[in-house]
Parts: sequence; structure tokens; C-alpha cells
Amino acid sequence: IYINFTENIGIGKVIESDKSLDKRIKYVDYGIDQNRIKLLMDPAFYMKPKETNDSILKSLIKTHREGLIIGSACEAGQIYQAVMKKKTDKEIDDIAEFYDYIEIMPSENNSFMIRNKTVENEKQLQQINMKLIDIAKRNGKIAVATGDVHFINPEDEIYRKVLKHSIGFKDSDQDSSLYFKTTDEMLEEFSYLGDEQAYDVVVKNTNAINDMIEDMIPIPDGTYPPIIEGSDKELREMCYKKAKSIYGEDLPDIVEKRLERELNSIISNGYAVMYIIAQKLVTKSIEDGYMVGSRGSVGSSLAATMSDITEVNPLPPHYICKSCKYSEFILDSSVFNGQDLPDKICSCKEPLSKDGHDIPFEVFLGFDGDKEPDIDLNFAGEYQANSHKYTEELFGKGYVYRAGTIGTIAEKTAFGFAKKYTQENNIEANGAEIERLKRGCTGIKKTSGQHPGGVMIVPSYKEIYDFTPIQYPANDSSSGVITTHFDYHSISGRILKLDILGHDVPSIIKMLEDFTKTKATDILLDDPKTMSIFTTTENINCSLGEISCTVGSLGIPEFGTKFVRQMLIDTHPTTFAELLRISGLSHGTDVWLNNAQELVRNNVATLNDVISTRDDIMNYLIFMGLESKTAFKIMENVRKGKGLNEKQIEDMKQKNVPSWYIDSCQKIKYMFPKAHAAAYVMMSFRIAFYKVHYKEAFYATYFTTKAEDFDIMLISQGMQAILEKIKEIDSLGNEVTAKEKNIYTVLEVAFEMFKRGVKLERIDLYRSHSHKFLITKENTILPPLISMQGLGETVAINILEQSKHEFISIEDFRQRTKATKTVIETLIKHGCLSSLPQTNQLSLL
Repeated sequence: IYINFTENIGIGKVIESDKSLDKRIKYVDYGIDQNRIKLLMDPAFYMKPKETNDSILKSLIKTHREGLIIGSACEAGQIYQAVMKKKTDKEIDDIAEFYDYIEIMPSENNSFMIRNKTVENEKQLQQINMKLIDIAKRNGKIAVATGDVHFINPEDEIYRKVLKHSIGFKDSDQDSSLYFKTTDEMLEEFSYLGDEQAYDVVVKNTNAINDMIEDMIPIPDGTYPPIIEGSDKELREMCYKKAKSIYGEDLPDIVEKRLERELNSIISNGYAVMYIIAQKLVTKSIEDGYMVGSRGSVGSSLAATMSDITEVNPLPPHYICKSCKYSEFILDSSVFNGQDLPDKICSCKEPLSKDGHDIPFEVFLGFDGDKEPDIDLNFAGEYQANSHKYTEELFGKGYVYRAGTIGTIAEKTAFGFAKKYTQENNIEANGAEIERLKRGCTGIKKTSGQHPGGVMIVPSYKEIYDFTPIQYPANDSSSGVITTHFDYHSISGRILKLDILGHDVPSIIKMLEDFTKTKATDILLDDPKTMSIFTTTENINCSLGEISCTVGSLGIPEFGTKFVRQMLIDTHPTTFAELLRISGLSHGTDVWLNNAQELVRNNVATLNDVISTRDDIMNYLIFMGLESKTAFKIMENVRKGKGLNEKQIEDMKQKNVPSWYIDSCQKIKYMFPKAHAAAYVMMSFRIAFYKVHYKEAFYATYFTTKAEDFDIMLISQGMQAILEKIKEIDSLGNEVTAKEKNIYTVLEVAFEMFKRGVKLERIDLYRSHSHKFLITKENTILPPLISMQGLGETVAINILEQSKHEFISIEDFRQRTKATKTVIETLIKHGCLSSLPQTNQLSLL
């Protein structure tokens, strides 16, 4: 282990405090394999180094000295500073005893000392270096020439100047020459020492230190999953129990073969524990009243379906009788999705249920079943924290950490840095030069962060430090969250990562269920009135021609944007399978635009023919006669944007695959998995059902999720005011902001709500919720306090709490709710405070 030790070292992770010490001092754990060092460090170091002499106790390092090589660092190091302060040889030797080698650096590195008049000239810098070499010799240490490298090539220095300027360095435009010098350049830098001594410090001694360092890897090879005793057996029993409850004790051959093949792959590769963890999380959420949506390819796994991780059933379309367990599978590709099967009565006189999305399991587990499954789950946003907490309960404190990320400088930010640097330093720079500077700064690490839902699970037989140090995201100790220091990609595949994501849709479903006292899972996914809104507004009983909308999908996740509405108009979907295809097409890159859209519009292919999800490719090519493995490899190539090779094209032509299909494969850059599309469309269809049959609940729920963009002062003026605002935003063209786009979407839905006869009450101090829209009576909803622009969440909660006791005046309202003058003026304008006098004083006249 190599440590470059300096007075202002400031890295590590606080793990505990010691109340017996000064409050500034905390323990820090560096997580260095078995040679773990604990240092006492000032918390001021978390953001930037602080010059102080008492921040690190050397005694602690000495205790754990074995395996460490410690150098004296740059001009800020103790030995260099001792020389500058003209300490005695005895004092300097006492300091030097601690170090293994003494560093000297090129004069240019310390040229700032000449500029700030700490030293007189370059010769004095050279004399200091020679003094450091003498100190090394008389103390039996190695003197080493180091570069303090901050960038690789000399021409890269300009990017460092731009970045330094962006954070306020006054000398940001000074040349530093801190690039990675060649051996010859370093020998030239130290030529004043003489050939022999220069060779020693530049070549011989650096190699000597390198030879002292053992080969090691920071992250161990191999996979280290958590262990849940009996998970293999539990998963198998769980899957078969549910399968038999659906399909009967004698499972249909197609079910048993698929399930057995998957379970053998999952268990033999050690992945059963991942399924059990996911199952426990989903079960807990459902028990607490929140549905869980799946994403990614997890719905491709029948084992995931039978263990209640996902509701997506990947089997071919089929009928099932809930009473006698009769089942009938459709294997001739005449129907693409189970929900689209015609209604049918079982021989036992019971109506048959319908299911099956026809998804190959290879998409999730790989062709040989050995691909590590990536189980991504969407939990309700307000429930996400509960799921994270429950994960910690399952595995214990100290074994669950949020997945760390690296935040980098974005293009727009880099452009701003480059522009500001050239302007404030009076540098003439044309557009091409600004572009060059922008590109050089884009992607550079800016800060650390946390994955929105990813957690890393450390097995009980390991420590987190075996894989990564730990930290607060962005070094913010007030966040209360501890993440992996290494970006989660770096340790993915070594330890388990679970994606426990927060999402609006499960929250929306929960609110709709609460409003209507219904169960979303009881909704039939072939309801004809619901299906109709994806082609017409007839069954929501309104015309939306004023806002150029001919379909009824406004406000429906996946189908409400202008882009997808145009897809609906182009394709006229009438089946669940077609909705699923549209979802896949809308999420891909170069799948619909510049590809399938033209094929459909020119009648080359129908919506059911074009490639919409990655699974379509494998299924279609197998149907056309290609070998399963060949079809799988072609699917993988296409969905990753790699196109087709000559051999694959020839194989497809031999099986009479149409040329337009081959061309379409070549254009695709990214494709959605069918399981992901299926999970999303199932949730979206349910929300659409509520929109058709429970309109007040739908709008109250929708606007609750969009409360920040709901302008009550505008929307309460009615349809004409909304139309004028929509036209105003339309006129902005490409100048429209993200905020205005969000407001536009809300205005469209508000216009539709009024057209359907649903009214909006005025905000009421005593009846309005802080942030939820409420249904007060038929065709009427009551907006929350937060829908008043400028009234923040804290004030809204205060008003809700204080409204339990009547307000006697505006003065009383202001004192109790802490509302600002602006908020009060807005409430008065809206008529919310019209019944209150100005002050608490009563007039007798």
C-alpha cells in the first residue's frame, strides 16, 4: 500500500466519533484491505484540505505501519516546510525519521513561490531540492524526483485552467507545467544535480520504490452474493406452489419444461438468493398496500412470475380456468398476446381467464441460462425509503449501502466554464475554440452521488472494505446516507446490486384504489371502452379539437405525450399487443422514427409486423426457421446497436426474411425489452380504465402528482384562459423551457377535465389538503394548498395543521402559519382570506 503523506491529506470516511476528544476530531477508516488504517482527522478536510499541524496523529499510523510506504509530499509537506522555516538539522531529522522517501520536484512545480516572493528565484528552489537530497542521505532515506502530475499532455493544461477558474482560483491562468514528463524531460529538469545524481533520483530510486510495492487488485475477482440459507429450495417450492395453484397439480408440459429449465439455470449459477430477496421486497410492499412494477427484462422469467416478483407472464398466449384449472395455449402465432384472445367459456361453465405475453427467457438469463439476472423494481415513490429500510433489516446494518455514482461535468456546464474563462481573462476565442475547451472539460469528475434506487449488498462473510471504501454522497455528512466510494459499475458483478427505484405509477395506482375502493389487479386488460381511448375520445364523452388532440390518452403514462399520441394516430391500435408494441417503439432509438414509422405509413408493413422490442427479433427469426442460438445472437447484436454481420444477413436471406426487415435491423441503435413494455402497459391500461370509469378520481390523482406544475390562478379561470396559455407556449417553438413543457402537459389535461364536466373548487383554508387534490362531490375536485404558485410545501403543511383551529384574522393567520407577505397577497387575490379581518383588534364603532 502506497501513501503520499502530506500535512493537508484529507480523504477517508468518518465511521465513529470519540466524545473524549475535541469535537473537531473524528475517526476515519480508509478501508485498505487487511492493513486498515484509522486516522484522527479534522472534518474540515471533507471539502478541501486545511493547513494545520494537529489534524493527523502519527502515532496511529505508526501502530499500523506494516505494509505502508510513506513519502514526504510536495512543498506543503512537513519536511519541505521545515526547511523553509529554517528548523535545525536535529528537528528536521526527527521529522524525516517518519518517512520512507523524500520527494523533490521540478522547479516549475513550485514557481508560484517565486511569484508570491516566498523565494527569490529558481536557483533558490534548486538549493532547497539539494538540501532535501542531503537530508535523505544523512537519514538513510531515498530521494526521489516526482512530478505531482495533474494532466497527461502539456496541451491539456488549458482544461485545468478553465476548471480552476470556474471554482475561483485567482492564479488560474498561470502556467504550471504539471504534465506527465518523459524520463528525458525529468533528467533535463534535474541536470543541475549532475548526471549521476540526476539519474539516481529520476530513474534508479523511483524504480526502487516501485519494486517495493506488491501487485494487488483493489477489488477482488469473482462473485460474492449474499447467502440466505435454503434459498434454492425455497425458490423451487415457491414457484411450483404458485404454478400448480394456477395450472393444476399436473402442470401442462409447456409450463413445467419452461419452469424447470429456468430453475436449473438460476439455482446452478447461484442466483436463487437474488430471486428470494426480490420476492421478499415485493411481498412486503404489497402487504403494505403498494403495488410494485417491474422493469427491464425480469418479466421474461417465468420463475420471477411464479415467485411473485413480476405480474408479467412470459408464456405464450393462453386461456386458464380458475375453477377447474383447464388451460389452452395458442402456439400458432395467430394471437400475439393473451389479453387479446376472444372471450371463451370453459367446459365447466366458468369464464376463462386470459394471460401470456410470449417472451423468451433467454432475454433475461442469456442463451445458456448463465447470465446474471438484473432485477429492477418500481416501488411507489413515497414507499421507496421503506423498501430500503426493509433491505437493511433483511441483511443487517453494515451490509447494505446505497450505490455510489460519479457526477461529471455536463456539456452545458463545460460550455459555461469555457465562455467565462475566455471572457474574464480577455482571451479572444472563436466558436471552434470554445467548442474545443468545452469538449476537454466535459465528462470530468465533478462530485460523487448516489444511484436513485440502487443498493449494494455485502455478504455476511465479507466486509464492505473488501470491495470499496465508503463515503457520504458529495461528502455531505448531513445527508444521512452512506454510499460506496467506487462507482457502482466498478463493483457490479462482485457484489449484488438491487435496483429499488421510486416511481410515480405505483403511487398513482394506490391513490386511485383509495379513491374508488377498488383493486387495480381486478381490472380486465381487454375492457373495450378503455381500449377505445387510444384511438378516439368517444368514450370520455368530449371533443379535444381545440387543442389538436384526437385521442383520449392525455395523462396516461406511456401514452400521453405528443410524440406517442402521434404514434397512436399513425397506427390506430385496437389490441393490447399493439399498445405493447407502441410502448416498445416509443422507447427505442431509431426504432420508430426513421425506421418503422415509414414502413407503416408507406404500407410496407403493419404495426404487428415491424420490430418493436428486442424479443420480437428472436421470436420472428425462430418462426422463420433460423436456429435458436443464431436468432438470439442476432437479437443481441441489433438491440445493442451493432447491426448485422455478413453471415447473419446471409442466414436471414436464406430463410426468406424480407429485405425491409433486414434493413430495419441495421438502423436500430437501442431496443426496449418486451417484458418492460408489458409491465408498463399493464399499469398504464389500468390507469386508463380509471380515467374512463372514474373521472373525478383520475383527475384528482393526476393533478396531485403534478401539483408543482398546477397553476391554480390560471387554471381556475377556465378553458379560454387555458387555451390562450397553450397558444402562448406553442408560439415559443424551440425556445420553450422544460418548466413550460411540464405546465403545457398539465394545461392539456385540465382543459380535457373541464370538457368532461369536472369542476374545480376554489382553495379552502379549512377543507383543502396540503398537497393532495380531493373529491368533494360528483364532478367536483378541490385543489390543495400547494397548487397556489409561490406557496411552498412547508407553509402548506403549516396551514393544514393550523386550520384545525379557526383563524380570527389575517394577522393571526400570518403569525400561526409563518406565511410570507407574498403568499398572503396571493391567497387574498384568490379569495381564500376574504372572510378574515386584517388584525386581531375589534372595533367598537
